[in-house]
Amino acid sequence: MPLSVLDRSSVRAGEDPASAVRHTVEFARRIEELGYHRFWVSEHHSVPGIAGSAPTVLAATVAAATTRVRVGTGGVMLPNHRPLVVAEQFGTLEALYPGRIDMGLGRSVGFTERERAALGAGKEDAERFPERLRELLGYFAGPSTVHRGVHAFPAEGLRVPAFVLATGAGARIAAEAGLALVIGQVSGVDAMVEHIDRYRTEFRPSTLWPQPYVVVSMAVAVADTPERARELLLPEAWSLVHSRTRGVFPPLRPPNELPEPTEREARLLADVLRRQLHGTPSTVRNDLAALVERTGADEVLVTLSTHDRGDQLDSYTRLAELAG
Repeated sequence: MPLSVLDRSSVRAGEDPASAVRHTVEFARRIEELGYHRFWVSEHHSVPGIAGSAPTVLAATVAAATTRVRVGTGGVMLPNHRPLVVAEQFGTLEALYPGRIDMGLGRSVGFTERERAALGAGKEDAERFPERLRELLGYFAGPSTVHRGVHAFPAEGLRVPAFVLATGAGARIAAEAGLALVIGQVSGVDAMVEHIDRYRTEFRPSTLWPQPYVVVSMAVAVADTPERARELLLPEAWSLVHSRTRGVFPPLRPPNELPEPTEREARLLADVLRRQLHGTPSTVRNDLAALVERTGADEVLVTLSTHDRGDQLDSYTRLAELAG
């Protein structure tokens, strides 16, 4: 079972975003040494606690700093970009680092009206995701009437594995396009399994993916005790709850500096943590095995952002040892 890593370039309290981005590159080197299959970066805009805003630029830097691990995006938000430009960017990456590039694509738009206006993207652009996806894939396949003779060099003719990021409805888009599915747990495992089953049933084989391919994405923390593992998840879980209650995702704070949650915040925090795996090595091994058996996943994409980077690397090291 391949294990891969998604890193969002999380900003720690008291740290500037530039340092967070530089750390992502160094972190990728360590992840490669641990034997993980892929290292992906993300796209977020105007988020104080996340510095990862230019995924193709960061992916290029990561690819240059590593030699074996596959490098990609989890993901490029297609509503924010013209398909031609995305094709040119990934074509350039594949030309420079052949056989190591993944194209993970999402359909989210900016969190607020301000961000959407700055990006020149609206909710209607998210609704056009299937159309933009077809156009993007067409640039790799070659010129067609859809593109009016426009070429996306050097992408044309290159093969870059494409993935659709989904929390639910996007699974159908991935199936219709014949692409790999990356799915996270938002409404519980039952709902996730339902979407995965529908994806496999409706999957249409393509030149990129002749068979369905499912990547399950979730936060995982491994430590000596269950309490310590839970503590590793708290900084990011708290920032997520803060964003839902106050509209801002702040930099990560140490667990012992987090404020006492209100009753509502405590409920939200418990809900976030229920959808994440944490515990001792043996517990996490069993929980991951059960998740893979339940979903039939082909791969697991792991994310963990905690305040102390040494603790973060230690958890990823323990997880890699579990996978052998």
